[in-house]
Amino acid sequence: MQLHRLSLRQKTIAMSAAVFRLLGERSLQRAPTAGALRIAAPAATARSLHVGEPSRVADKSYKFVVCGAGPGGLAVASSLGRRFGEKSIAIIEPADYHYYQPMWTLVGCGIKTLEDSRRKMADFMPPQADWLQTSVTGFRPNENIVETADGSTVKYDYLIVAVGLQIDYGKIKGLPEALEDPNSMVSTNYSSLYAPKTFENVRRFKGGHALFTFPTIPIKCPGAPQKIMYLAEDYWRRNGMKENTKISFNTTLGVIFPVKKYADVLQGIVKERGITVNYQHKLLEVLGDKREAVFELLAEDKQGETITVPYDFLHATPPMAPLDFMVGQPISDQLGWVDVDPKTLQHKKYANIFSLGDCSSVPTSKTAAAVAAESRVLKRNLLEVVKGGSPRLEYDGYTSCPLITSMDKAILAEFDFNVMPLETFPIDQGPPRRWVYRLKKDFMPGLYWHMLLRGWWGGPGFARKLMHLGDHSK
Repeated sequence: MQLHRLSLRQKTIAMSAAVFRLLGERSLQRAPTAGALRIAAPAATARSLHVGEPSRVADKSYKFVVCGAGPGGLAVASSLGRRFGEKSIAIIEPADYHYYQPMWTLVGCGIKTLEDSRRKMADFMPPQADWLQTSVTGFRPNENIVETADGSTVKYDYLIVAVGLQIDYGKIKGLPEALEDPNSMVSTNYSSLYAPKTFENVRRFKGGHALFTFPTIPIKCPGAPQKIMYLAEDYWRRNGMKENTKISFNTTLGVIFPVKKYADVLQGIVKERGITVNYQHKLLEVLGDKREAVFELLAEDKQGETITVPYDFLHATPPMAPLDFMVGQPISDQLGWVDVDPKTLQHKKYANIFSLGDCSSVPTSKTAAAVAAESRVLKRNLLEVVKGGSPRLEYDGYTSCPLITSMDKAILAEFDFNVMPLETFPIDQGPPRRWVYRLKKDFMPGLYWHMLLRGWWGGPGFARKLMHLGDHSK
């Protein structure tokens, strides 16, 4: 195919197909499929004996210890296992199941089921790693030791911390009780426990005031509180309930989205659909029996004031925080985040400690896309340190947030540390597009399960350079 004879749109489609085909071929060549594991009986049996019965032996020692088996922990551990072999690595993780959390937005509007987002943790544990199925309770970095909930200690040469964060429901008075009440019209997509309830409430809603909230940052996927709002609005419009519905988005921020390019597009969408956006509104309390929400006003001229807002449907995004045990740890900053250099992901004090994902102090949006890009930087820099050198690769803050704006369109928002667009495709990614929605709904889950968790996907940096044909600014 001669690219110079094609239109920009045709070039984009052709090159997109080439990149995704290349990724698919790499996945098939390098990552074993579920089918392959079932057919290769001896290998599958050996693997199940290795990770299906997690080790509980105390006081072990490893070259690498990975704390947490979320996407960041598994991506790094999988690569290290292939490179350094059996018994070189331990993963400390208590959970039996792994969830693809970005899918919960789609679960909340009935497009996917909760089961679609869940897999057995054992299926993604690297075969070379020991799985210590317990929780981390503390760090003794001067001794290179991790303390665990089962009373054991684990010694390491190098430590990767990827323990995630916690959803702090209790910081909003009355919210835990409202979420637990099956008859309330209160839900959140930020938990496997409540995402299915969101869809139940969307279906049960018969009109009135639908209220969506955004808390203080940092939070996981800052676009998610809006995504469910646009999906619910589309559902109600398609089912004849929009005329009797008022929709409000109450956010603690002063803008609808931090990246101006995408914020401008979203402003047009909320205006077109009659959605009211109330800035600098912080949810303080949910009065479930009265169906009222209490907000603190954050604007300078209204600080200290509160207002009470009636609702008939409430999607509340709870505040988020470091895990309790991380506060006061010698590897944490004053807030409880792992204190790393934001560009190299190496700890600022302890050279043999690295961190990525939601638990780190890196000032970027906490998304799976950020984790993918961080994993590539961390792995490269960790290997340099293992060889006796210093980190050389720098993380540019890349993250991505596919902003779903309806049941068939989305905006592919990609940006860097400076909240400036850092887009992969050589077209304007601002407008909502159908192919972006399909990318989010159908392609990204496979990329997550078969590439990111296996340590084969480090973000679209390579694809971005290919798409822009040598434009080094990308």
